[in-house]
Amino acid sequence: MLGYDLDKMLFSIPSEKHSAGDITEILKEHPEVQFVSLVGIDIGGHDTDEKIPVQLFLEDIEKVLANGVQTDGSSVALPRIAELNNAKVDIIPDLSVNWYVDYNFNNTGFYTGLPVGTLRIPSFLVHNDSFRCGSRVMLGDALQYFKEELIQQLKEHPYVFRHIAGIDSAEEIEDLIITSATELEFWVKTPDDKGDREQLFTAQVLKEQYWKRTYGEVRTALEETLVLLDKYGFQVEMGHKEVGGVKARMGNSGHYDHVMEQLEIDWKYADALQAADNENQVKYVVRDIFTRHGLDVTFMAKPFEGVAGSGEHTHLGLAAKLKNGKVVSLFAPADFSVDFMNPLGYGALMGILKNYEVINPFVSSTNDSFNRLKPGYEAPVCIVTSLGRSINEPSRNRTVLIGLIRDPKNPMSTRFELRAPNPKSNTYLVIAAAYMAILDGIKAVLKAEKTPEELEKSLSKKYGEEDFYLEKNREYRSEEDVFDDYTQEERDRLFGRAPATVWQNLTAFDRYPEKVNIFKEGDVMPEIVLESYREQTLSQWKTELHDRIIPQTMDFIRDCRKRHTEEDFSDYDIKNWLEIDKIRHEIAKDTITEKCLLTRAKEALDNREYDLASDLQLEIQRKVNLLTERYTQYKKNLL
Repeated sequence: MLGYDLDKMLFSIPSEKHSAGDITEILKEHPEVQFVSLVGIDIGGHDTDEKIPVQLFLEDIEKVLANGVQTDGSSVALPRIAELNNAKVDIIPDLSVNWYVDYNFNNTGFYTGLPVGTLRIPSFLVHNDSFRCGSRVMLGDALQYFKEELIQQLKEHPYVFRHIAGIDSAEEIEDLIITSATELEFWVKTPDDKGDREQLFTAQVLKEQYWKRTYGEVRTALEETLVLLDKYGFQVEMGHKEVGGVKARMGNSGHYDHVMEQLEIDWKYADALQAADNENQVKYVVRDIFTRHGLDVTFMAKPFEGVAGSGEHTHLGLAAKLKNGKVVSLFAPADFSVDFMNPLGYGALMGILKNYEVINPFVSSTNDSFNRLKPGYEAPVCIVTSLGRSINEPSRNRTVLIGLIRDPKNPMSTRFELRAPNPKSNTYLVIAAAYMAILDGIKAVLKAEKTPEELEKSLSKKYGEEDFYLEKNREYRSEEDVFDDYTQEERDRLFGRAPATVWQNLTAFDRYPEKVNIFKEGDVMPEIVLESYREQTLSQWKTELHDRIIPQTMDFIRDCRKRHTEEDFSDYDIKNWLEIDKIRHEIAKDTITEKCLLTRAKEALDNREYDLASDLQLEIQRKVNLLTERYTQYKKNLL
């Protein structure tokens, strides 16, 4: 194992121990913790990490807890808010959540014999002493507004309690518990190894890796990771192989030196803000431990084309803590043998579905995310849900965007699983946007005072049918395989045409202004914040496409060179090469009279012609996929 006495190490400081006195006492008892870092999350989801020596922190602890530390606009991504000419940003500690210690296992303290630790304190960003901003702020504000508004709605529409078991009125509620959890999928591999697309695809089809036993360094790293996560208090539920990967090979050294596997780690749900913080820490632990064993970790959504990508299914729940101490699910039906959910559950699900076009820009904000969201890879592309074929048959439809999870034996487990997020999604903003949409749906349902029976009919409406809330020319529920049982044309017509690029996704903010307005309620996401997010995401898309994807594509084109010789070829080889060379020129070779796709895409980006750039990006992808297919065929025929 790790070779340290884990029982002597500090892993977390719970929220109830955040007084200056408690913190001082705890840190003095744990000299292995030598640094403190305030962790602010900017609009792009990036976290700050400054190393403050513990002694300096303790000398100024009252001031730091109250006022935080200062940075500037060049250190965080807050476009249109913290610009270089107006850059003052403070990082203010959040005393309401758990704090975690991040250990450097490559640096053992001389006197302690333990790895050097940094206490990471989740924090809020504040611009110019007054404007709270950043991803953690938006999630925190969304949750607070959700609670206040929902309590008021429950008081105004008490009819709903006829459909909720264990509670008769809003007056019985002491607090609302908004819970979330994420499932982390990721790929691990030995450095410099590249995936053989065909091997990976074949292994996936044959399900040779799914839930199989791990070996060698992967097994050790996974076990160490699970042990550590348990020490942090995350209550790990399982770690296992996912669908992707190939069988590791034993090298001459006696170690597995060709590793390429997809793994998943799940842990218990928590308060929604805490859940997002937990996920941040989990990723650091995973990367550190696997790297320690000589393995690369990637949280990319689609690191290998043609095989399964990595998702981060996000679970959304809601409960009420009553004044008598009981906790009641606010999504579960009063009778599981009669209804799928109560009206609040239906409202929550309908809110996500109706408003998903404007939630999606927060979920899928990178080029990588759209590489994953394609038919055929267990990744959702349509705005559709599944409840189950009957009350007695829970849904396990893995082709829908969001599914209902229910268990008659455990009503508290009733929740929704949003399947579109990936490990690089900004979880803070995903959850914030989701719960604002949930609130919108719940308010509509309560105002209409609909019963579960009526709401199931609404959710199951056919294309062209009118509804009190959902859109007329859409369908929202399917118990069929969305990929195999519908054509592309049918999916687009019934469930809405899915965006295929970051730019197409961002334009939803312009196309659905009435839906965007749900985020502005309670000043959760003011206009300046939405503009900041849009600019950050647009800049990221442009820069990556212009300066990374296009040059990498050019390198790939150059690697697709002629391989047959004058002495060893057939007419079939010549035919294949001529077709390949034509595609290469279309993608990457300018002439006097015509510019190639790569050049046209760069010029479109430079000229801010984003619709054109987006279309050209898709055409480049199509041509590259065709080239890959043809070049693979060409190489296979060579001796």
